[in-house]
Amino acid sequence: MPSSNDQKTLQSGQSEHKKNRYLNILKSVGIPEKDHPRYVSEVETFLRVLRPSRLQDLPTKDVEAYLEELCTRTDLSDEQVRLSIGALRLLLLQLTPTPAGREIEWAAWLERRHSAIPEQTEDIANLREREMVMGSPRIAKATLTFPVLKDLSEAIQERHYSIRTEQAYLDWCHRFLVFCDKRETEEIEEHDLERFIEHLEVECGLAPKTRSAAYNAIAFFFQNVLDKPIEKLSAKKPRASSKVPMVLSRNEVRALLKEMTGVPGLMARLLYGTGMQLMECVRLRLIDVDLEKKQITVRNRKGEKDREIPLPERLCDPLSAQVEGVARQHQEDRASGIGAVTLPVAIAKEWPDAAYELGWQYLFPSGRLSRDAFSGHVGRTHLHPATLQRTLRVAGESAGIDTRISAQALRHAFASHVLESGTDIRLLQALLGHNDVATTMRYTRIMNGQKNMPVSSPLDTI
Repeated sequence: MPSSNDQKTLQSGQSEHKKNRYLNILKSVGIPEKDHPRYVSEVETFLRVLRPSRLQDLPTKDVEAYLEELCTRTDLSDEQVRLSIGALRLLLLQLTPTPAGREIEWAAWLERRHSAIPEQTEDIANLREREMVMGSPRIAKATLTFPVLKDLSEAIQERHYSIRTEQAYLDWCHRFLVFCDKRETEEIEEHDLERFIEHLEVECGLAPKTRSAAYNAIAFFFQNVLDKPIEKLSAKKPRASSKVPMVLSRNEVRALLKEMTGVPGLMARLLYGTGMQLMECVRLRLIDVDLEKKQITVRNRKGEKDREIPLPERLCDPLSAQVEGVARQHQEDRASGIGAVTLPVAIAKEWPDAAYELGWQYLFPSGRLSRDAFSGHVGRTHLHPATLQRTLRVAGESAGIDTRISAQALRHAFASHVLESGTDIRLLQALLGHNDVATTMRYTRIMNGQKNMPVSSPLDTI
């Protein structure tokens, strides 16, 4: 059984003998004496982070998670990372032999240093992402077979559509061209679109909403690439059934938000307090938040339409703290020679150095660094939307809400509750960013469904 001193960490100041044993091991394996303080410091940092009660009980997965984070740190040189891994190896294999030390493949971790920093794969639409879309193996192969898809991509970019819209349009049009099986695009006619939509319904069994998305993509292709205006098409667009969105009550929202803390909690309150969409929230930058005017600017939405929305009073202090935290983190990143962020297309062309400016950093940055696939710059993209969605589901279950909770549910709740307070439908349309007021009008159906029928039945009057 290990003594009580063996169970205390090196940094406690009560295990000097254990520190001396570690120094003797360093001498025995030939580590230069000038490097001994660095080895001891790495071990102390490791123990301070993981806080094990006994090294023997240290889970292998916890050590590997620490090594994974160590390998992705761009502020450390390869030599520093190798030193850190070597220091931990001596700790867990020689000073105190542990199961975790025997299970870890130390040599493999040394090799992973060069490939551990991930490339950015999810961000807002920008020039380099456009190149990544067209350069992906699947799309690249499709454009070799159908060069007209390059024309489609250019037409989409001219209209400043989002990167996700471009990906969806390219996928649907590629499927359509494969279905048509014609050598020349000039041979494609209106009836081919009709046959394809029918194929999606009958043979593929796709829902009306999915078929409508396919129709939109191919109609865009007809009108803007094949130069066959949409007015001449006889194919009817599939119409999805109009459903009244599920809306949380005020008590349910209160119970849900009570279960959420930290950054996800702040984001959830921002969604309910402003009615923003999920991606609009995660893509907010510091420059978009004006705490003095108490407003948020939602930029680069569909068609690059910006809109301003009021900032809830209760969120001013938490957002101010979040901004200060991002500023501190960005300062640390810049001190390490990193901290670049992907910029919108127009800004990247005109002011490329803005990538390092604080204002363009994301309000909710990722906790992990990522490398830009083209420039090679390392920085932080925004928090992944799945993080918030997952937290919302767990919080909904903890709050005892039967329905499945998502970010969109908070947007629906915002719209419904704002209408209940007497807000004009046109103002709500502007706040939500709807192009058509008919989209906003569906929330009036919710309100009508929650009220008593205004007309009494004649049966009750006789």
